[in-house]
Amino acid sequence: MMDVSATGVQPFFLPAQGGQRYCLYHPPAPARRPRGAIVYLHPFAEELNKSRRMAALQARAFAAAGYGVLQIDLHGCGDSSGDFADARWPQWRSDAAQACDWLRARELGPISLWGLRLGALLALDASAGNDVEALFLWQPIISGRQHLRQFLRTGHAARMLADSAPDADDEVAGYRVAPELAHAIDALDAGHFRPGCPVHWFERTAADGELPPASARHLTAWHAAGVTLQVHPVRSAAFWAGTDIVDCPALLAATAAVFPP
Repeated sequence: MMDVSATGVQPFFLPAQGGQRYCLYHPPAPARRPRGAIVYLHPFAEELNKSRRMAALQARAFAAAGYGVLQIDLHGCGDSSGDFADARWPQWRSDAAQACDWLRARELGPISLWGLRLGALLALDASAGNDVEALFLWQPIISGRQHLRQFLRTGHAARMLADSAPDADDEVAGYRVAPELAHAIDALDAGHFRPGCPVHWFERTAADGELPPASARHLTAWHAAGVTLQVHPVRSAAFWAGTDIVDCPALLAATAAVFPP
């Protein structure tokens, strides 16, 4: 359990459509002049819980560097209002925008979005129409369709996506998923976005240091389209998966390197 008094983190509930959103706010270190603000957008389903420790460690590092950081549990996720079966992509996008507005009211400086896995796709989507200075994408999902199918049972995904009505039996690792959310995720692809702000892309590499082919192709296309992009290959464990909570110092170090003292 995180010691709130020791870290300065401030938990609260943010009023929002359909109830409240549970948030953790990490204010900039008192000794530092505020350098900006960052909204963290978490990954999908159980990956949220597996990654909480790494998200907390990085949020505290950002705060120590002078950034205000807001971690928000999206609608139907974590300790926020609603069940996972109530989750919808437009509402998640609205949650991200509301988190930006909350930080903007604190006048800490320019706002960036930091997304992990599916949260990286949400960050890309939410950055459109918002005044965002930069995107920090940890292990981004490129294809929502492929990501969804990794969670769903073989053959079950096609039936689910063909169904226009909610079905209580549609589950992702024990999480009930509405067809509306499944359809929205299925349609997502990082290649559909052309970020208008700088992007920092952090991804695990194989032993030879090469990025996966799908990522390499996507990043090449972004470069060709003129996206301002910095790629940060990292040798780290898949902390969002598995049964144990895992720290990844290499990812924390790679992210810290982007923020000089």
